[in-house]
Amino acid sequence: MIGAEVRPCNMALRRSLSNITIVIVEDHPDTLFFLTQFLNREGAKVLPTDNAFDGLQAIKTHHPNIVLSDINLPNRDGFELLGDIRALEPRDVGGLPVVAMTVFTSTTYPGLMIGAGFKACLNKPFNPDELLEAIQSGLKT
Repeated sequence: MIGAEVRPCNMALRRSLSNITIVIVEDHPDTLFFLTQFLNREGAKVLPTDNAFDGLQAIKTHHPNIVLSDINLPNRDGFELLGDIRALEPRDVGGLPVVAMTVFTSTTYPGLMIGAGFKACLNKPFNPDELLEAIQSGLKT
């Protein structure tokens, strides 16, 4: 599970992330660290941020391919961040795929996330295969 240990991924799910830039918005330092380390090892350029404001600034500056965002963030939550991203010019990054990460485990919650405009929802704790699958799914759009 991400946050506990990083283990090798299922090779069938593995895809080079060497040309992929990912902004991570996660306020828990350990989770942010492990996600960053894992995705760097997978070849991605990772821009870690710990709040929605800094995440939005990284998105505007670096034009990533995908965003991983915690939902429960201080000051502005993941839904507000998603709204801020969608308000940006589409040719810039307004249509950027965003994957939600949450500890909420209700069976209806992932459907609410997709309905709100997230490309995927990862329930914490998740494993590396689930993370790569969500990223790949988001990048297909």
